[in-house]
Amino acid sequence: MNYIDSNLKVVGTRPIRPDGVDKVTGRAVFAADTRVSGMLWGKILRSPHAHARILSIDTSKAEKLHGVHAVVTAKDFPDIANEEAFVGEGPMNFRDLSYNVIARAKALYEGHAVAAVAATTQAIADEALALIDIKYEVLPFVIDVEEAMADNAPILHDDMFTGGVTPKPTKPSNIAKVLTFKKGDAEAGFKDAEVIVEGKYTTKPVHQGYIEPHACLATYAADGQITIHSSSQGHFMVRAYTAKLLGIDIANIRCTPAEIGGGFGGKTLIYLEPVAVALSRKSGKSVKMQMTREEVFRGSGPTSGAAIEIKIGAKKDGTIVAAREVLKFQAGAFAGSPIGPGCMCGFALYDLPNIEVIGYDVVSNRPKVAAYRAPGAPITSFAVESALDELAEKLGMDPLTLREKNAAKNGSKTHYGVTHANIGFEQVLAAVKTHPHWKSAVPAGQARGLACGFWFNIGGESSASVHVNEDGSVSAATGSPDIGGSRASMGMMVAEVLGVPVSRVRTTVADTASIGFTFLTGGSRVTFATGMAVTQAAEKVVDELKKRAAMIWEIPADAVEWKDGMAFPAGSNAGAFEPLDLTAIAAKAGRTGGPINAEVSVNAQGAGAGFGAHICDVSVDRETGHVTIERYTAVQDVGKAIHPSYVEGQIQGGAVQGIGWALNEEYIYNDKGQLENPGFLDYRCPVASDIPMIEAVLVEVPNPRHPFGARGVGEVPIVPPMAAIGNAIRRATGVEMHNLPMSPPKVRAALDAAGK
Repeated sequence: MNYIDSNLKVVGTRPIRPDGVDKVTGRAVFAADTRVSGMLWGKILRSPHAHARILSIDTSKAEKLHGVHAVVTAKDFPDIANEEAFVGEGPMNFRDLSYNVIARAKALYEGHAVAAVAATTQAIADEALALIDIKYEVLPFVIDVEEAMADNAPILHDDMFTGGVTPKPTKPSNIAKVLTFKKGDAEAGFKDAEVIVEGKYTTKPVHQGYIEPHACLATYAADGQITIHSSSQGHFMVRAYTAKLLGIDIANIRCTPAEIGGGFGGKTLIYLEPVAVALSRKSGKSVKMQMTREEVFRGSGPTSGAAIEIKIGAKKDGTIVAAREVLKFQAGAFAGSPIGPGCMCGFALYDLPNIEVIGYDVVSNRPKVAAYRAPGAPITSFAVESALDELAEKLGMDPLTLREKNAAKNGSKTHYGVTHANIGFEQVLAAVKTHPHWKSAVPAGQARGLACGFWFNIGGESSASVHVNEDGSVSAATGSPDIGGSRASMGMMVAEVLGVPVSRVRTTVADTASIGFTFLTGGSRVTFATGMAVTQAAEKVVDELKKRAAMIWEIPADAVEWKDGMAFPAGSNAGAFEPLDLTAIAAKAGRTGGPINAEVSVNAQGAGAGFGAHICDVSVDRETGHVTIERYTAVQDVGKAIHPSYVEGQIQGGAVQGIGWALNEEYIYNDKGQLENPGFLDYRCPVASDIPMIEAVLVEVPNPRHPFGARGVGEVPIVPPMAAIGNAIRRATGVEMHNLPMSPPKVRAALDAAGK
């Protein structure tokens, strides 16, 4: 059923979040809070080298240490075939995933796991790690993406041959694959161009910066049954990957999701869980593991750094006639950067006749990258939106007008083959144009930047169940870990369909043995896909409630209608009966057929693309190079905001992360390939004093494929900030900022180089 044009009573309101009290009082249970009697502490020994052959591992001294119950190395893990992985957000290979969890013949980055111990205390575990004797042959390493692509670069994998090129290479390379997308004839388009801009841009790897480190508790029981409590964005993903990496049947693993203290894509891979299970199997006891902050930085995935070359050609009236982009993405030690979305997203906002995009997925001696909020899109859009701003200035055109003139519309075909439908980009730009921030004069000493962003959003597999309790209250369960407020939005959709107050609906995230398979929380899919499942389950419950009322009244089921949480006879011909509410029907459920519930599984399609535009005012201290964000407005098409406060929070959070990416965040390596800033003191995320109030403007262009018109909102807001800030800095200083981060030393250096 479609509710888009209905008179909604719950959806679109702002009820108090159901998990709020527990979180502000400290009662919420996170993975690090889980304990069981007699458990051991697991710890991982990590490589100090960026690239080294493992010659031998002697664990005998560690095994003899009092309090140590198990030590595992690669020999405790089965060999895994070279096979594409599933249920993760980014591209991954099962063999690579296994090698990333614990190194085999080589350590491929500083921080790569090489052995693990389980002991009665953390102190004993640390002591045991120091007793493990590993002999390495240190090898040449490569950190930079373009250096990794060079013919003379140290090769990480002797069996990696570049895919996507013809003829198939016979020499191994650090280039895992090449992607090419084309629309029209870019070369011919450039010949018709009257104005051309081109440039090279670079970004650095940045971490998702979640506050809660990775943690898990695993128990391998005597009968082979395994339970895992962990912090992840998908407990079905944890189950599938752990089973595969240890050669265990999925049915023997039960994964329970804990509360999650942030993920942003970084918890769509596994690092600890298979190791904890292996230690538990060997020791016969439960094993608790949790990373330190330093381990999070050294051993888990940031997003890619990249080098981007771009060229855009236009007519003098601002009509863009050709665009070309070359993207070189760092994948870390194993293939699987977000090069695909990177190639897709940059030009997807615009209706351009001639486009060519080439992408390179490149390995180097860094941690394997993980997804980070719209993976790949912020990187490509930093280059595209910066170049567009330079084009607007070269044309003497307002940057908003340039984007309006070339904006994608319904029916515009992208260079990756999808034709846009039911999109709201034009409405977003119209909202920018009329917003007081855009219309106001730029304050003295400041400058204003504009940039836009796109994410295609995804759907996929979700399961949900809805149960009417004996007292008429309602329980809803889904398989989607709640990161951005999905328990609230799921409960609101159920309440809307059933016609009951949202306070009467309690939503939980069920474990893998209690709900059908559900793809992970990522790609801005949960409100769309899981929302579709929970809505359909609630509709099935309504159908059942009508049947139960019909049985009570002894009339046909089609003579009953459901409205405002009550069953009514459908017209005078159905009979004169007093309406029955949910409580009354639930009280008689045992006499009308038993429990009232429904479960639905969907493979949701038609997620609906998201578009946003950000306006940013900055001031630049020319003496120090320090950039201050003075005012920030983020406009986004959200389809239908189920819970507007959560949507605004998503937009504000994405903008803040983009600001950090733009101004300060980066991985810094020394000449030994070792990370020098593995902590929040030296890896500088924005804090409250760095950020102004961020105004979130919700544009609602309903997505007709969702019963309430929702489309994903969590990815888009991180896409525009880097370019919006860079464009503002360029207008403030007259200096082009093509390299991230635009930190004070780099801004000051750019001013010096320009003689300003």
